Amino acid sequence: MLIKLKNKDQLIVDDFIFKCAIGKRNLSSKKKEGDKTTPKGLFSLGKLYYRADRVKKPSCKIKSKIITKNMGWCDDPKDKAYNKEIKIPSKSKHEIIFKKDSSYDYFIVINYNTKKIKPYKGSAIFLHLTKSYKPTAGCVAVNKKDFLIILRLIDKKNFIKIS
Repeated sequence: MLIKLKNKDQLIVDDFIFKCAIGKRNLSSKKKEGDKTTPKGLFSLGKLYYRADRVKKPSCKIKSKIITKNMGWCDDPKDKAYNKEIKIPSKSKHEIIFKKDSSYDYFIVINYNTKKIKPYKGSAIFLHLTKSYKPTAGCVAVNKKDFLIILRLIDKKNFIKIS
């Protein structure tokens, strides 16, 4: 099954259409670190991360991992751990995964720049939660109810097409 981004504000999964938010500066086929664009392309999906202290483990067919207080995501292009999960505190510039708000209570890694990682090409691209549909820093965001429906529909063989 292919998840498709349509009209920059809809995710289509099977016969379902979900409202979504994307990067503040729209889509880009030349994504750069910090440019607030969502990368264009066809990407596989990575692991599901979830906050077990706030939400229960959902029923899904993809690998999952509990988010802990010492987890971050390196967004420092000069670091060898760039665009990877890291332990914090860290001297590297990073995003905190154990957030105060609920946007990362559940998230799935979108495998953008995750295999042959290129510095400055962009990092931490996720499918995560939103309540307000405000533009993201480059991720794709849906509400919690829709996220849980999407989780039941997908498996590790799915791709997301952002165009």
